This record gives sequence, C-alpha cells and structure tokens, in this order.
Amino acid sequence: MGGIDISVIGVFIAVVTGIGSYVLGRRMREKRMLKKREKDRVAAQANETRQVRRARERKERGG
Repeated sequence: MGGIDISVIGVFIAVVTGIGSYVLGRRMREKRMLKKREKDRVAAQANETRQVRRARERKERGG
C-alpha cells in the first residue's frame, strides 16, 4: 500500500487544529494591534501643545 491513507480521525484532527490556529492567530493579532494603537496614541499625545493637551483633558473629564 503505497498510497496516502487519510482516516476520518486524521481529517477531524486537521480541521480542529486548523480552527484552533485561526482563533489563536486572531487573538494574537488583536493584542498586537491594541499595543500598536496605544503606542501611537502616546506618541501623538507627546507631540501635543499644552493648549491642545488641556483641551483634550477637559473633554475627557466631560467638562
């Protein structure tokens, strides 16, 4: 028997690991994007003038 024997169990395991890999990849990507967004936000705030910073802080406080 020189052919490839693909069993039902093998296909099931492949499908489950594929789905698991997809879910894990998406979660890791979301975390990476959140970190990048936060880093970009901090960098943008570092370049703000005092007037802009105070206006943003007032807006965030709701007043």
